Amino acid sequence: MKRFWKEAEAVREDGGWGIALDGRPVRTPKRAPLIVESAALAEAIAGEWKAVGEDIDPARMPLTGIANAAIDIAGEDPAAFAEPIAAYAASELFCYREDRDPALQAEQVAVWNPLLAWAEQRYSIEFVLAEGVLPIDQPEPTIAALRGAVLSHDPFRLAPLTLLVTIGGSLVAGLALIEKAFPPADLWQAVSLDELYQERRWGADSEAQKARALREAEWHNAARFLSLL
Repeated sequence: MKRFWKEAEAVREDGGWGIALDGRPVRTPKRAPLIVESAALAEAIAGEWKAVGEDIDPARMPLTGIANAAIDIAGEDPAAFAEPIAAYAASELFCYREDRDPALQAEQVAVWNPLLAWAEQRYSIEFVLAEGVLPIDQPEPTIAALRGAVLSHDPFRLAPLTLLVTIGGSLVAGLALIEKAFPPADLWQAVSLDELYQERRWGADSEAQKARALREAEWHNAARFLSLL
């Protein structure tokens, strides 16, 4: 689509804040009003529309995309939308440790243990750790508590949480970001630890670096969305 508007602005609406293009409200792909809960987020989304050039490029409008997903997809059935993310409780990335490389294992201990300790205290749970890649069973109360934590969030938090967990592979990191327990950059380093370690050891691969840069951008877009709620 070509740009068809001159001005984009955040406007007060019933139930929150919307975005208007030359006074006309923006709607989601399913034609629902694009209304968010905070003025800060609406201003940021309006900024994406203001920055559009001659052609509309959805890839350059990540906050708009997350808001659309929250309204059109997560909002239709939040519990069903949350279930695939809640399932990550049974395979938490930070519970699987290196079994052959002591240096990598030491880095995992230093970076991942504080994150697991935070989750254990925050949700009154315990994790089981394993060395190697063979699957392990987490205690049922742990899975239940983390599932409950996911399901407690509204669609505007579930949509970015889905991005964070699928990108990073860690439910703990995603929940910690929602709770603002650790800086987004630190959590990104945590979920990328193994990959970055192997790169330091064996050298960089340009294609792998490009792919990681795209994932990192998506990670920080989701984190920014949450910070603006």
